[in-house]
Amino acid sequence: MKKEQQIASKENISKIKRLRERSLSADHLVEGIIKGDKTALARAITLVESSVDEHLEKAEKILEKCLAVKPKSVRIGITGVPGVGKSTFIEVFGKMLTDQGKKVAVLAVDPSSSLSKGSILGDKTRMQSLARDENAFIRPSPAGDSLGGVAQKTKEAMVLCEAAGYDIILVETVGVGQSETAVHAMVDFFLLLKLAGSGDELQGIKRGIIEMADAIVINKADAENKKQAKWAKAEFTRALHLYPPKKNGWTPKVLTCSALNKIGIDEIWQLIGDFVKLTKENDSFAKKRSEQNKNWFLQGVNERLKKSFYNNKNSKRLLKKYLVLVENGEVTPSHAIRKLFLEYEKAVK
Repeated sequence: MKKEQQIASKENISKIKRLRERSLSADHLVEGIIKGDKTALARAITLVESSVDEHLEKAEKILEKCLAVKPKSVRIGITGVPGVGKSTFIEVFGKMLTDQGKKVAVLAVDPSSSLSKGSILGDKTRMQSLARDENAFIRPSPAGDSLGGVAQKTKEAMVLCEAAGYDIILVETVGVGQSETAVHAMVDFFLLLKLAGSGDELQGIKRGIIEMADAIVINKADAENKKQAKWAKAEFTRALHLYPPKKNGWTPKVLTCSALNKIGIDEIWQLIGDFVKLTKENDSFAKKRSEQNKNWFLQGVNERLKKSFYNNKNSKRLLKKYLVLVENGEVTPSHAIRKLFLEYEKAVK
């Protein structure tokens, strides 16, 4: 009897193992993604974010199949300094869209600690109402060491979300460093949130993030802040006139809103709708998507080269050698770099 129980137990374990393997197979995950299964989508994004070779191979198969699903989405990048109210704005904006029957995915990148490699991943906590919405999907991802705090795999995650039928993809940046530049290169519409009276209105005169913005929204324009918000709107509107017109024919606008009081949110969505209509009519929408795919490829090549270099035994040896020399002040960093690559190139020939 005991032997029969052991055999039955082994059969059950084997059955569970087969079911688990099937549930994680590329074809099964793609099937779930296309059906709108959030669990399958989350698992696929986890595979995409993994650095394990086995996971990467499976992720590539999933991405290839998902790319065949032609997206009808709008990708919106949202940035702003910490404290500007990004999470509140995204929750209110996202809820407005889901109430209209749209499916919304939020890809929020949390800053990772360069020391502990840990990240807060608190967006689901900060967006509780949206997180409970059946038509919403929130995916916080640690930024790690990727450029400007933007997760390397955000583009791939967008492809998976689009295959799952999400109409609007919101990408939130950490609001520091060069993350804005990276996100601008992967979205259709780039929205910059600002605060009135924060002392940075004059930054609008300088080139940079203001030049990238398709819309500037002055948040927290309520109560005693209304007057300052009106003044800030006028300042940014004047500043935008200093920049050359955008190639897509769009003229950036400045709006005010209060995400907390849900004021001005409809106008922002209307503005984005006008942008999409204009850029699709003049074909610049599709052209930008094609350009994004080329950038995606080139960034992937750069990442692969970097990974290949740092994992190579010769480069590891040379790095250790020249780091000691630089640390001891025996050679300058620029000279050490030149010598390192001369030796590295000879070693790999």
